[in-house]
Amino acid sequence: MNLLHTGTWQNNAASFWLLKFGFIWLLSQNCCTASSVWTAYMNISFHVGNRMLSELGETGVFGRSSNLKKVAGVVVPPEGKTQNACDPKTSFIRPQNKEPWIALIERGGCTFTQKIKVASENGARGVIIYNFPGTGNQVFPMSHQTFDETVVVMIGNLKGMEILHLIRKGVLVTVMVEVGRKHVIWLNHYFVSFMIVTTATLAYFTFYHIRRLWVARIENRRWKRLTRELKKAFGQLQVRVLKEGDEEVSPNADSCVICFEPYKPNDTVRILTCKHFFHKNCIDPWILTHGTCPMCKCDILKALGIQVDIEVGTDSLQVLMANELPGTFSPVEEETSNEHPPARPSGKVTHVQEHPTSPDIGSQPPAAEETGHTSLGQHDH
Repeated sequence: MNLLHTGTWQNNAASFWLLKFGFIWLLSQNCCTASSVWTAYMNISFHVGNRMLSELGETGVFGRSSNLKKVAGVVVPPEGKTQNACDPKTSFIRPQNKEPWIALIERGGCTFTQKIKVASENGARGVIIYNFPGTGNQVFPMSHQTFDETVVVMIGNLKGMEILHLIRKGVLVTVMVEVGRKHVIWLNHYFVSFMIVTTATLAYFTFYHIRRLWVARIENRRWKRLTRELKKAFGQLQVRVLKEGDEEVSPNADSCVICFEPYKPNDTVRILTCKHFFHKNCIDPWILTHGTCPMCKCDILKALGIQVDIEVGTDSLQVLMANELPGTFSPVEEETSNEHPPARPSGKVTHVQEHPTSPDIGSQPPAAEETGHTSLGQHDH
């Protein structure tokens, strides 16, 4: 029983530490840290004839390292056909009256940091980067280096191309960028994948842990029931202490067929249901090992109403009952305390050494059967 409890505790402890490690690992991942995203309100103004039109909307997203402040100015794209501003020599047509201006740059060709650096070195107060063609008005917070005095915003491709077309037609476009709302992003696709794997792993170990507890509980109940039944069964078998003058201790009496020692006064013997008797310390482990009488093969446990499962092995029963039956040796004690029996004439007995803890003892017939009960039959009463 102690062995069973120790194994169950070790399995439960291993499951607990795996669960604890999973939670610690989950909390320590960088992907679990929430990130903040700020939207940008953009007020775009331009002249159409004699009228001034303006458009206000939450159409942009600030870069992750951008200054979060209000900025306004004339929108100026790079000169030439290439609009990505990746070339360090890229120039911009600045306003003649030295008004503040904001660069309008196409995404792609180089890093965001490179684009912002080129525009900032040319004197731009802010940088608006519009997304790739075919992305509609999709935007995301850009990752880039920090520029102290530069505001960086991303807008969608459709809005960026609309502004660029107006500028190419000679329309003066101005924009005012203001800080919008803060959004906390807890999940990304890496985090979602991680959460799925972690949840599945924790669910498996939780199920495994619960199942181990359930199996251990059933097994514990089973062993307790078996212990009670075995104690009750052994209690039904008569125990007798031999005295001087008993027939069993006479010089002509037979010896115990298990240890081959003659019976002596004050020896404790156990009488089986078949009326054969043996030393108590010999027959108790034998019954736990074989379940039968070593002489007549009577199924003692079955006669006492004990049904032992096939899975219950010899060692299991002896470990189970080692502390329950006083005077019964444990398997280890028997292995070290039993001595080899004295040699017998080959004409009478061909003895096969049988110890309760021998692994193949169950497959060997008792020595008495090989000799046809010549000398042991006198034990019948």
